[in-house]
Amino acid sequence: MISLTSAQLDAWIAAYFFPLARILALLAAAPPFSNAALPRRVRLILGLAITLALAPALPPIPPVPPGSGAGLAILAQQMLIGFAMGYAMRLVVAAIDFAGEVIGLQMGLGFATFYDPDSASQTPVLAEFIAMLGILVLLSINGHLMILATLAQSFVALPIGATTLAAATWSNLAHAGAVVFASGLMLALPAVAALLIVNIALGVLTRAAPQLNLFAVGFPITLIGGFVMLILSLGYLAAPLTQLFEHGLQAMLGHFVPAR
Repeated sequence: MISLTSAQLDAWIAAYFFPLARILALLAAAPPFSNAALPRRVRLILGLAITLALAPALPPIPPVPPGSGAGLAILAQQMLIGFAMGYAMRLVVAAIDFAGEVIGLQMGLGFATFYDPDSASQTPVLAEFIAMLGILVLLSINGHLMILATLAQSFVALPIGATTLAAATWSNLAHAGAVVFASGLMLALPAVAALLIVNIALGVLTRAAPQLNLFAVGFPITLIGGFVMLILSLGYLAAPLTQLFEHGLQAMLGHFVPAR
């Protein structure tokens, strides 16, 4: 007859429960797994499958009962680590969305919105298009597999229960929000510069011919110029988007500072 002690059961549960918390938190925050089109049941099954695959190769986990105070603290820590890693990649997608919003605003398409089920809000159509393009680039470079590989590496760099994160970790993640504005503006800079030249030309034309109706002529010209610039720049977006995703992958672990 097989007999099991409560300590053995706690050790077995902890060996799978604590890694599952970090994995599910990352899948809930990191693109493309956080997309609303992916059912929660699929994310749960994927998280369980990843946990079953990684658990035998993980560093030793302290046999802490998950229901105890120390176990709940470790569980909360693993959830925070998973959310923080997903947040680092989410910032990259937010930068791409911001670039699309800036371009759409300069083109005069800020009023054209589309319901985005991912954010449950109205999103400019151009921002939605560029964000979809960014996700396709992420999938084309196997970024989803790189995210899972970084997740597996995080259990070695940040072992469960053996690492206390310093306050600088959360400060680094907060300062990483500057990526949204800096990278987004850099992506939108060519189109914004071209549209600025178009607007200056329209201003000179209006000054030279005051009888010209700027609202009847300027809006179509701005739209055409924006779309032409967007078409010409689509072939060059893959390289900066790839670099941006690589930065996000490095930030998934680079912002964590263990406490001494």
